[in-house]
Amino acid sequence: MTLRRFKSHRPVLGERVYVDERALVIGQVTLADDTSIWPGTVVRGDVNQIRIGARSNVQDGAVCHVTHDGPYAPGGFTLTVGEDVTVGHRVVIHGCTIGDRVLIGMGAVVMDGAVVESEVLLGAGALVPQGKRLETGYLYAGMPARQIRPLSAKEIESLPYSAWHYVKMKDAYLADCAEDLQLS
Repeated sequence: MTLRRFKSHRPVLGERVYVDERALVIGQVTLADDTSIWPGTVVRGDVNQIRIGARSNVQDGAVCHVTHDGPYAPGGFTLTVGEDVTVGHRVVIHGCTIGDRVLIGMGAVVMDGAVVESEVLLGAGALVPQGKRLETGYLYAGMPARQIRPLSAKEIESLPYSAWHYVKMKDAYLADCAEDLQLS
């Protein structure tokens, strides 16, 4: 695991958290139980706080960052990710709020002050502009992201599936890491 202190702040990890050795977690970051951070991901809480909820996963090459308190952003922007969220490969989430049971497609970007409510599917490559709110129960896509259609009951039911799949994957990785330690 690559965890780094910044000034007086150290990352705080819940139980059974997996941070890949090729990921980087810095500063004011809280990772809840069963969270996973995958290779090439950077979670940088250097100038504000990042909180990632239980059973959420941040996949390969993603960037999670925040905005500092300053004259153009009074109070700054923290980053909050809810529970059972899948943040796809190469996603950028910056100073925004993500609800529970959300799937953010590969390569999407969510900007400062944006709010993605719970049970949203955000398409690959989508751009959520600063301050935009995505309402519960819809598929959003495009640049800028726009509401495409309501999610079906089956799609809503499937949203936690990816998160639970990644809980199983991180458990397998943690078991392999423990096994490797016993072999040395």
